[in-house]
Amino acid sequence: MKKRHHFIAGFFALLSSNASAEVLQERNMPMDIALELAQGAVQACAADSYNVSAAVVDRAGVLRALLRADNAGVHTPDAARRKAYTAASARTPTSAMAKSIQENPGAAQLVAIDNFLILAGGVPIKVGNETIGAIGVGGAPGGNLDETCALAAVKQVEGKLK
Repeated sequence: MKKRHHFIAGFFALLSSNASAEVLQERNMPMDIALELAQGAVQACAADSYNVSAAVVDRAGVLRALLRADNAGVHTPDAARRKAYTAASARTPTSAMAKSIQENPGAAQLVAIDNFLILAGGVPIKVGNETIGAIGVGGAPGGNLDETCALAAVKQVEGKLK
């Protein structure tokens, strides 16, 4: 019994010595950049005569900015928000997720996750390798065009993502 007690005590000592007591430090999506991203995406699509909505979420998928262009479809704000949420949660573009589902039947149930919308148009926003949020665009006549507008907006704020 003593050997077992020493083993258990040693195991917990090892666990506590490896546990980190440091506070996590995470970067997140500030409101001013979120608004700039949403405006940039709506403007990029408007330049091609597409009336869209653009949503920007923080690293946890919480909405930070949402803009709906004049004449954008009533469904587009929710589609944009869900694409942004999906991209932030998965930390990958929704277009890549859609392709993965098409090529890998095992990934098909990703569409069943609450609030996910796996259509192209959602792009994670990164500082280095850290995802600080995401942008989603909905309303152009194709997800690839939504994604192009999202990427144009990200390109406009690249210098501020440090």
